Amino acid sequence: MELNYQHEGSGHPLIILHGLFGMLDNWISLSRKMAENFSVYTVDQRNHGRSRRHEVFNYHAMVDDLLEFMETHEIESAYLLGHSMGGKTVMQFSFDYPEKVDKLIVADISPEEYDHSHDKLIEAMMSVDLSKYASRSDVDKDLKEKISSPRIRQFLLKNLYWKDRSSLGWKANLEVIQESLSEIFRALGSDQPFIKPTLFIRGENSNYITDVHIPRIKELFPNSEIETIDDASHWLHAEKPDEFLYITERFLRNN
Repeated sequence: MELNYQHEGSGHPLIILHGLFGMLDNWISLSRKMAENFSVYTVDQRNHGRSRRHEVFNYHAMVDDLLEFMETHEIESAYLLGHSMGGKTVMQFSFDYPEKVDKLIVADISPEEYDHSHDKLIEAMMSVDLSKYASRSDVDKDLKEKISSPRIRQFLLKNLYWKDRSSLGWKANLEVIQESLSEIFRALGSDQPFIKPTLFIRGENSNYITDVHIPRIKELFPNSEIETIDDASHWLHAEKPDEFLYITERFLRNN
């Protein structure tokens, strides 16, 4: 699996993985700032962005993708940062290959199981007849009938691309993602906890990491700390980039 990526900076390697329906483009501004201190690789996971599509879509496959990526780029070990689905990918990777993870940062996700609240997002995207529209604003009007939040619509619309001069398409492999949601939202576990330094960053207004999730986090990641960004939702890195950057770099720089 050849993954699309962007590389900037020099220093210790830092690999960033986006969440469900995301892509490396969501991290461009932050990765450029992080590249002032680290060698930053921002990656499109399979079935997302400009990376290849594949009918297999689960964490074992995405862990294999990350391992292959590190081997291809001769990265012996790295700092890993993942948001949402990307956070679960890097958590599973830390269980499977702890020797390749120097520090771990997980943005607004826990190892617990979640419900399939994203079903309606996929259904809304798949219901749009893209052949009828010639602009993103037209697609936005269609989605507005099903998704009221402008922020979520704009996030999803970043998946639009021009297949040719006259037809739009979705970058995300919606059919495979829809079939794989139970796998994407399942709980993670390991017989051996990951004992290296780990940071969980949560949004104050998000329900993805609540106090209910903390005991399991501490069980699987005993050397972890949890930081909360005030007045931030699940998309905390986009809403509060300065706070996110400060917390992340402080953690990575501390011995």
